[in-house]
Amino acid sequence: MNIEIGKNIKQPQGFEAFVPNPFPPKGVFTMPPKTLVKIAEADRLIGKLDGITHTLPDVDFFLNMFVAKDATSSSQIEGTQASMVEAIEKDAGVAANMNDADDILYYIKALNYGIKRLKDFPLSLRLIRETHEKLMVGARATHFADPGQFRASQNWISGVSPAKASLVPPPVEDMKRSLGDLEHFLHDEEDILPLVHIALVHAQFETIHPFLDGNGRVGRLLVTMLLCHRNLLERPVLFLSSYFKRHQKVYYSCLNGYHHGETLGWVEFFLDGVIDTANESIAISKQIRELRDKDMMKIQALGKRESGSGILVLSRLFGNPIVTTKTIMDWTGFTRAGAQKIIDRFIKLGILSLRNKKALYDKSYVYSAYLNIFLK
Repeated sequence: MNIEIGKNIKQPQGFEAFVPNPFPPKGVFTMPPKTLVKIAEADRLIGKLDGITHTLPDVDFFLNMFVAKDATSSSQIEGTQASMVEAIEKDAGVAANMNDADDILYYIKALNYGIKRLKDFPLSLRLIRETHEKLMVGARATHFADPGQFRASQNWISGVSPAKASLVPPPVEDMKRSLGDLEHFLHDEEDILPLVHIALVHAQFETIHPFLDGNGRVGRLLVTMLLCHRNLLERPVLFLSSYFKRHQKVYYSCLNGYHHGETLGWVEFFLDGVIDTANESIAISKQIRELRDKDMMKIQALGKRESGSGILVLSRLFGNPIVTTKTIMDWTGFTRAGAQKIIDRFIKLGILSLRNKKALYDKSYVYSAYLNIFLK
């Protein structure tokens, strides 16, 4: 299934830019048997993961952590130094000002927006621009990212100039034509297998590179949005960014190979990522269920009043595992003293532990057993 996606064409300014061919090529997306077997395995695991998530109580809270894990990996691919824990701390209001953590939080905001918007708006270039705006407005690169707008000038990847770049995406007019082809391909849901379709959308989007900044993150957001849009998953619990981050050199190498017509190599790498990540998410979901059941039993053994407030707080901890006394006050409506009693009770039960032990004020507490499931 190797296809000539485009070619480098010399521009009037002297450098070469990669100009995509009309996309998609007609009648060429045939797969060898071994790739079809891999697609079947990926489909099976996605179905298994989707089934498991239906058994998770409070699944919407758990989703926050899956999203945070993906946001961290996707942002780190682009050079963000902040960790998932730092982003959670900042979101909880217990961390110092860290711009890198903002990158992760804006990614979460953009993904949540895109998934919600898909419920009543078609997947389109307009939605891609809206998602980019949510990602970039207020972020570190806003001064040159032109949030929500496709570029009106030439960009390039790596290097100090287009002449020394590793890849020069299509000039603006070719970019516009290529984006039109991509939008048509987004809606071509009958002639190509869903996972192959999603893999090609991501690679083609990265090839076009239509924004001045944020292309990698938007391209990875598109993967998750398409998994939900194509009804492979009811909820977004499969995120490939952690796989791409672990195999970052191979990820870039396969995307570069795609530009040179090695489309099958890219699709197989993508499928390997789906299989690996689905297995990881299945294991995480099982660990979450076991931990929840164990800690819920501890709380239910308390008195009626204590267990009622305890169940509420435990459920919310699955979405926000780092908290302060104020966090518990907001969740329960209790006074500061009442909220601190819940925290102290959870510490005795081995659910929470003090995070910043040297702090005299603004102490924070962490649900370590849960958070560590996502940090492995």
